[in-house]
Amino acid sequence: MRGPAAALAAGERVLLIDHKLRRYLVTLEVGAAFHSHAGIVEHDAIIGASEGTVFRATKGGNYTVMRPTLADFVLKMPRGAQVIYPKDLGPLLLLADIGPGVKVLESGVGSGALSMTMLRAGAEVVGYELRENFAVTAQRNVRAFLPEEAADRYRVEVRDVYEGIEEVDLDRVVLDLPEPWQAVPPAAERLRPGGIIVAYTPSITQAVQFREALGAHGFRFAETTETLRRSWHIDGAAVRPDHRMVAHTGFLTEARWLG
Repeated sequence: MRGPAAALAAGERVLLIDHKLRRYLVTLEVGAAFHSHAGIVEHDAIIGASEGTVFRATKGGNYTVMRPTLADFVLKMPRGAQVIYPKDLGPLLLLADIGPGVKVLESGVGSGALSMTMLRAGAEVVGYELRENFAVTAQRNVRAFLPEEAADRYRVEVRDVYEGIEEVDLDRVVLDLPEPWQAVPPAAERLRPGGIIVAYTPSITQAVQFREALGAHGFRFAETTETLRRSWHIDGAAVRPDHRMVAHTGFLTEARWLG
């Protein structure tokens, strides 16, 4: 991952954005080309250029090249599992109070979207993942987007969190699992006093069962929230909410372990 002011280089991932704001994630390679309905853009023309440069494809379409943001990469990266969307990643970071040096156990790493979000905030992350192919995909995505220093703070093990947690004195436990309530007892054994547990659950029934387990195992101050995202159409004096919005994706439940 290069600095934002550096020229675009071979091996980098970039976004090509067309006139309809459609985004295409491309890895720049010497001698390669991007093909679309609007024609061809040679990678060699992009390599060495600056962000914001507009390239004209062979059939007349224009593409603006930009480095992807984390949100862009999460939505476009290779995935083996459904990711937690950017609208939930930001609130989750604050609910879990993720920052530099925070020691996190994440279970259900999926494609690595949450992992890279916490790593970029400075956390040290150990992931538990049942499926080896998901574990491999997550680690590849982390190394593809983040600098080596961040990837060095990341370790994924193929194991079941329901059967126990090996790490001790954890600051945070973050869960994206079908039955997060089963992870509550091992989390209570390994979190430090004052530590935080957070679970992302698609359905409210999952959140309810998780809340019941939290109460039964000594966790306090539990809260469950969801985040709705609505964009607005602004065109001069014509201002209105967009007809479509990103409403429910999942619930976030967090609580504190008092020891």
